[in-house]
Amino acid sequence: QTQGTIFPAPNFNPIMDAQTLGGALQGISCEKDVLIDILTQRCNSQRLMIAEAYRDMYGRDLITDLKENLSHHFKEVMVGLMYPPPSYDAHELWHALKGADIEEKCLIDILASRSNIEIFQMKEAYLLQYNNDLQQDIDSETSGHFRDTLMNLAQGTRMEGYADPSTAAQDAMILWEACQRKTGEHKNMLQMILCNRSYQQLWMVFQEFQNISGQDIVDAINECYDGYFQELLVAIVLCIRDKPSYFAYRLYNAIHDFGFHNKTVIRILIARSEIDLMTIRQRYKERYGKSLFHDIKHFASGHYESALLAICAGDAEDY
Repeated sequence: QTQGTIFPAPNFNPIMDAQTLGGALQGISCEKDVLIDILTQRCNSQRLMIAEAYRDMYGRDLITDLKENLSHHFKEVMVGLMYPPPSYDAHELWHALKGADIEEKCLIDILASRSNIEIFQMKEAYLLQYNNDLQQDIDSETSGHFRDTLMNLAQGTRMEGYADPSTAAQDAMILWEACQRKTGEHKNMLQMILCNRSYQQLWMVFQEFQNISGQDIVDAINECYDGYFQELLVAIVLCIRDKPSYFAYRLYNAIHDFGFHNKTVIRILIARSEIDLMTIRQRYKERYGKSLFHDIKHFASGHYESALLAICAGDAEDY
């Protein structure tokens, strides 16, 4: 059973919260601690109610006011918290596709891990916010088998709950051949299976793959393919096996490999805060020996650090 770190606040009063935020933002110097106390301790639907109350009270948009009063990564965290989850995914995908450089890892993180309904809602939000079609943008901004796989995931047509043991061995055989032969046709078959079979089915397929090849599917993909296509395939497999472990691994890399890749850390903490961030924290500690709390404390500072730690909801003993 996975668990988030942010829950609905008891005795919630959006009007009082809006008033407090107004005071914190309108003052001579912005009271950032107040913003952290309120926005990281309310669930997303409550934050949206606060934004509505704020607009009624001040005739102003809360997101605009946050953007005007804050800066750098702290601003990204506070503003990110104000988007409904599908809008936040759409926002991140838009910037990943339309920024100065395409952020392939962001595309991988989001599209490899979301359910059909989440993908459907994110595409709707994308169209609404940017008047663009997500699949068309993926098509025009990426290329090769990486693009084909993203396009397949973005259709949101994965089977759900269905598992058929009799076809698992066949699928495993196709995957194994795809790893041996590596032709375009085999790559297509590989991504079709990984993008469209149900999670339950793929659990069986991976087991059969191990039986046939004597090798774990992740090791086989890593050996046979390279580049973002390979990274995306591995991400799909890891998400099917255990999403919290996948995100723990991504957070660890973002903190340690790229000299603290802020965007990745912010995106994962916000996106998973009400889904499985508590479980991600547990996996992180089990796998890497140090707590996520400890590692964020080590790399971030100031109000930015305080905001991340509040979302992470680490305890003092985690340090």
